[in-house]
Amino acid sequence: MGKLDLITIVIIAANVIISYKGFGDFNFFEKYKFQVGAIQRGEKMRLFSAGFLHADNQHLFFNMVSLYFFADVVIRLLNPLQFIIIYIGSLLLGNLLSFYFHKNEYHYSAVGASGAVSGIIYSAILLQPGMNLYMFFIPIPIPAYLFGIGYLLYSIYGMKNRVGNIGHDAHFGGAIGGYLITLLLAPYLFQTNMLMIGLLALPIVLLFGMKKAGKI
Repeated sequence: MGKLDLITIVIIAANVIISYKGFGDFNFFEKYKFQVGAIQRGEKMRLFSAGFLHADNQHLFFNMVSLYFFADVVIRLLNPLQFIIIYIGSLLLGNLLSFYFHKNEYHYSAVGASGAVSGIIYSAILLQPGMNLYMFFIPIPIPAYLFGIGYLLYSIYGMKNRVGNIGHDAHFGGAIGGYLITLLLAPYLFQTNMLMIGLLALPIVLLFGMKKAGKI
């Protein structure tokens, strides 16, 4: 796990280069970030471009390390083209869900690859549910599905408490994107992996339940 395929290197490089351009160029950052009012005025490009900008180094590092851990599983068990479809589809669905949640907040803005990365995490876990992660700071292996579910629970916390200029709700749109697109591309999972399909649906159901109850 964590092998760097060429397409993963290209995506990480694009995120680093564009994010650092945004760190040093306020006008560039403002032009390409997710911003509800601008999108409503017709600047639809922001739904895509915001996925390559980040709030700070920590935000960029967390997303790229998460991508590093999970990308190879998707590329190896599907193929590079399907990986790109999942990555971009999850990025766009993440930002579309964020737009839906915040469509009445004209000044709401956010950035990050979180939607795309959430989609890749969910895809990888669906494809290889038994894999473990070996984190630098934890001496024991962590089941990948626990990391994935924890990632989304942190996103709920971030959404509820409006933590940073980060698209926490885009995590969920991305997870839904990765979940659905992977099941479309690999329908055999319904025969081999129904337990994980059900388990990974739980945080998504929790999100929409909280949203309906007005708790987010």
